[in-house]
Amino acid sequence: MTQQPDPNIHLYDTMQRRKVPFVPSTPGHVGMYLCGPTVYSDAHLGHAKKEVAFDVIRRALMHFGYRVRYVANITDVGHLLGDADEGEDKLQARARLEQLEPMEVADKYFWSFFKDMDALNVLRPSINPRATGHIQEQIKLIEELIARGHAYESAGSVYFDVRSWPDYGKLSGRKLDDQEEGVREAVREEKRDPRDFALWKKAEPEHLMRWDSPWSVGFPGWHIECSAMSLKYLGEGFDIHGGGLDLQFPHHEAEIAQAEAAGHHFARYWMHNNMLTIGGEKMSKSKGNFTTIQDILQKHEPMVVRFLLVSSHYRSVTEMNEEAFASAQGGYRRLSETLHEVERRLKDAPAGSDAALDAKIAARVQEFEDAMRDDFNTPKAVAALFGLTAEVNTALNAGPVGRDTLERAQAAYRTLGGDVLGLFAEGSGAAPAQDDAPVVDALMELVLKARQNYRLQKQYAEADELRDTLTRAGITVEDTKDGPRWKR
Repeated sequence: MTQQPDPNIHLYDTMQRRKVPFVPSTPGHVGMYLCGPTVYSDAHLGHAKKEVAFDVIRRALMHFGYRVRYVANITDVGHLLGDADEGEDKLQARARLEQLEPMEVADKYFWSFFKDMDALNVLRPSINPRATGHIQEQIKLIEELIARGHAYESAGSVYFDVRSWPDYGKLSGRKLDDQEEGVREAVREEKRDPRDFALWKKAEPEHLMRWDSPWSVGFPGWHIECSAMSLKYLGEGFDIHGGGLDLQFPHHEAEIAQAEAAGHHFARYWMHNNMLTIGGEKMSKSKGNFTTIQDILQKHEPMVVRFLLVSSHYRSVTEMNEEAFASAQGGYRRLSETLHEVERRLKDAPAGSDAALDAKIAARVQEFEDAMRDDFNTPKAVAALFGLTAEVNTALNAGPVGRDTLERAQAAYRTLGGDVLGLFAEGSGAAPAQDDAPVVDALMELVLKARQNYRLQKQYAEADELRDTLTRAGITVEDTKDGPRWKR
């Protein structure tokens, strides 16, 4: 597989609105920042789409030889109900509902989020900063903006002056004069312009989350958090900033304005994942189709959920209905069963290789990698794995395959499907880990011998009962001319 950093990767940059060559600022290294969750409730399927999408992008960059520093924040203050400048903090509202302290709520859903991500085999971030741990960095950035004339204090709060920054709107393509006043931002007399957004808010007496600042006892605005934390851990002009398409405006637009107006070089590439739908409609609580990750994992295996997510492109809408899950389960089983059969046959495989199958494996690996170089096209990459599966199964059904070739097939599945797409996670419904395979194989050999003995003694009811038990456990037994074979 690829060892040196690959110079042929192209990605879709939202800022440029086209696919462009990816050239990191430091050769061989990539700095990525992802807008993480606001930890006030259980993570939902929208979080799963975003986290899996950028996890695959991170894994692919690592596969192509890059060292990746992956920073994903946690918002635990400042994100107000309605995503505006007025209203109650989402964590505080949840704390009142659950009769907890706000930080209890933050910790509760912080760990719940990572439990869900672990189940979906999402790699942990290199750095996972929390907004409440970086108040001083946010205050410093606000002071820089005031000093440069791009922010102003009013009644103890500080606002960004959007009229002072003509580039505001360049990411989303919205011209300031065309933006409807008051959209997403409440109109207050203390603002010079209704479109100005809060950098620091003076805390009302009932507001529990508050810190000292040069302007008032208060709390940071939602947008300033990510600007401050991404610059702190990735530095000037870092490579990739990612997030959901719903964050493009106003959150990411505000991030850019804050950072650049303060004199900093900000993200060089912007990547956004699209949304998901359930029954053709965008997921929302008001429509009654809101689903948490924990709810969906009660019904479907984690790797089946992940397979469904990677089967659509990160920039495409993903439809998640029962038909889609059934198709994903069948597709994932096909891949994992073939991998398991390859690893089972390795035990007794003859020495040597199959030149024809070796060539097909190499071609599918190339097809997979070409797809991932092209804006991380996971549907085409999955199609390459299905093509490999068909060719491997044809060879396995035709007779013994040499050990060298089986090892190449195994490496293709484990590296491409496992390391890059993250599909073969131990304990997540995948084929057994290689360390467990010998134990499983030995036990199944004993079970099949017992079943064969029943058949030789014409104890067919007992043989059928044993086979039915295996079926209920998710194991299929096939009687072939070469003896019984089993697969998951």
